[in-house]
Amino acid sequence: MTAKYDVVAIGNAIVDVIASADEAFIASENLTRGSMQLIDADRATELYSRMAPGREVSGGSAGNTIAGLAALGQKCAFIGQVADDQLGEVFAHDIRALGVRFDTAKRGQQPPTARCLILVTADGQRTMNTFLGASQFLPAAAIDHDLIADSAILYLEGYLWDPEEPRAAMRAAIDTAKANGRKVAFTLSDAFVIDRHGADFRKMIDAGDIDILFANDGEVHALMGTADVASAVTALSAKVPTLIVTHGANGAEAHCGGQHARIAAEPIAQVVDTTGAGDLFASGFLSGQAQGRSLEDSLIMGAVCAAEVISHYGPRPEGDLKALVAKRLG
Repeated sequence: MTAKYDVVAIGNAIVDVIASADEAFIASENLTRGSMQLIDADRATELYSRMAPGREVSGGSAGNTIAGLAALGQKCAFIGQVADDQLGEVFAHDIRALGVRFDTAKRGQQPPTARCLILVTADGQRTMNTFLGASQFLPAAAIDHDLIADSAILYLEGYLWDPEEPRAAMRAAIDTAKANGRKVAFTLSDAFVIDRHGADFRKMIDAGDIDILFANDGEVHALMGTADVASAVTALSAKVPTLIVTHGANGAEAHCGGQHARIAAEPIAQVVDTTGAGDLFASGFLSGQAQGRSLEDSLIMGAVCAAEVISHYGPRPEGDLKALVAKRLG
């Protein structure tokens, strides 16, 4: 059955606040450089008050991926929870302005819309501090099952698996996608998510619930618990129809139906901010697959999109992704 939408994503609806920081500030706030940690409302207020002036940009892992897909010309939709507040308006406006369908009803004003306080050091490394706010209260009732049935791929982010309510919503969405012969794509998001929910993820993989899986070195190692990343990739590729593993500056690889492709990272003059690199890689890869491209070309598209987003502040593309892909692949 032909799908109306290429991808529908379910994820945290977050507004990112991005500011520069030096190593001394990271240390003084007792933060783990390069990590993502969850914080409560009081800590969010406290940290925000001490940050340098920042930029507010709509983010969220799956939201970033959908933004990249829309920029590449794919027809997309997003399901995520915001509050009836200023940041909720910012998020809704930003994603709809991209041509993405976003119909999720707002909650009240408490808890407020989620925000991620991102501190970027001189080398482009980001340290993320996330207050999940309203996003962690996405109810099963917010899932538009007709929309999922009419989308070729359902894309889910591991970050949202943590709270109970959206986890139940995503399970219901998976059931609908599978019942309608649609593919389910899942990004593991972070090793800490696997520490908490690895058993769930392994069970889903074994049950055949995940068709496309995105992971990086640390995540695939944490999921499989093998001695090294290479053996973890080999073991996991035998369980997932399509596996994509990113290796940072060392490129990326994909395994699908006995085929394997590996590419180098795209060259870039300067890394400014690595926020959204994995999210935009997923955009490029999924867009390539939606366009019927090869594994290798899809990986290259992912690398091109990731290179664009790390060349500037913020987790969403600012350059013309279509033009960049056309220049690279012809």
